[in-house]
Amino acid sequence: MKMLRLILSAALAAATLGAAMLPATAGAHGRPGSAAASPLLIAHRGASGYVPEHTLAAYWLAIEQGADFVEPDLVITKDGVLVARHENAIAILNADGTVREATTDVADHPEFASRKTTKIIDGVSITGWFTEDFTLAELKTLRARERIPALRPGNTRFNDMFEVPTFEEVLQLVQQANERRREEAHADRDDRRGRPHRGFRPIGVYPETKHPSYFAGLGQPLEEPLVRLLHKYGYRDADAPVFIQSFEVGNLRKLKRMTRLPLVQLMDASGRPYDFVLSGDTRTYADLAKPAGLAEVASYARGVGVNTAVMIPLVGGRLGTPTSFVKDAHAAGLIVHGWTFRAENYFLPNDFDSSSDPTALGDLSGQIRTFLNLGMDGFFSDQSFLARKAIDAWKAAQ
Repeated sequence: MKMLRLILSAALAAATLGAAMLPATAGAHGRPGSAAASPLLIAHRGASGYVPEHTLAAYWLAIEQGADFVEPDLVITKDGVLVARHENAIAILNADGTVREATTDVADHPEFASRKTTKIIDGVSITGWFTEDFTLAELKTLRARERIPALRPGNTRFNDMFEVPTFEEVLQLVQQANERRREEAHADRDDRRGRPHRGFRPIGVYPETKHPSYFAGLGQPLEEPLVRLLHKYGYRDADAPVFIQSFEVGNLRKLKRMTRLPLVQLMDASGRPYDFVLSGDTRTYADLAKPAGLAEVASYARGVGVNTAVMIPLVGGRLGTPTSFVKDAHAAGLIVHGWTFRAENYFLPNDFDSSSDPTALGDLSGQIRTFLNLGMDGFFSDQSFLARKAIDAWKAAQ
């Protein structure tokens, strides 16, 4: 445990160091349906199956475990700083005042008791504490906690160890990792037979804009500070190792006018984009998943990030018959990234359960293999270590 704490502390320290601009890397994302392109492993909120999500330690650990991209969900502070949290609600209360879900220890801070409030977020009433009511300095006095302790009790041993990171700190951490990789690649530039060094593929970032219409309504749009930071750190071109994702459509269209960086339209298995709700557009995610909808998505996005049930619906908790979604998306020129692949039985389709214990780990590799065989180009996972092993095994079998 002492050694682990030292390693994680080193990761946090590394994230505060300055770094050189990251060059664009051609071919970082592959082509839709390309057998030659290795499936991308996207660390869902970092290595969130092992340590509390959206912490620098989680992102660092995911990189060490073989992730290709780290995925920070982005919300904003009162003073306009982008921070990485699953939601802008950093602690949510039940009707009786008990904590239902929390990613920070804010409920234990009496100095912030008066910040507790009730808000309507994308049509849902939520009581708790929200990032937009705190300055960055105030958020930095809080500490991160495991969001789903009942399913991941082991992660709670890291509660209250880590700060809420800014998006800029995440970018700095990724650049530190890429500098190290670049140095290792150059150190390996020649072997005894004079062959050139292997290439180096940088770790990418995959930020999600959370509740963009809500924040725009507060006068704090997410797009401007997001693009500003990405451009500052050298992410500018269409082939840069970045994907910007959103469940809404309007802000992706806005981003299309602001940057050349690749965009990803997120799609759930039900419901519709909340900006459609606000505008009266009756189309659903199911409509966007049809060939005509995918053709429209391709006019502004590089790819789609979809709930696994869009590709293979669940029937009685088990995998049903695959749809034509992956084929249709590829025909539209879109890459397909699936979400979310988690190892606990609670999250897995019943086909891959190891036991009746919801917290026990099941056959994540089997689930991943099934979807890669459909032609999925990449996927989000909470357990980068297991997911990397699954990709390597799948590739070896091809």
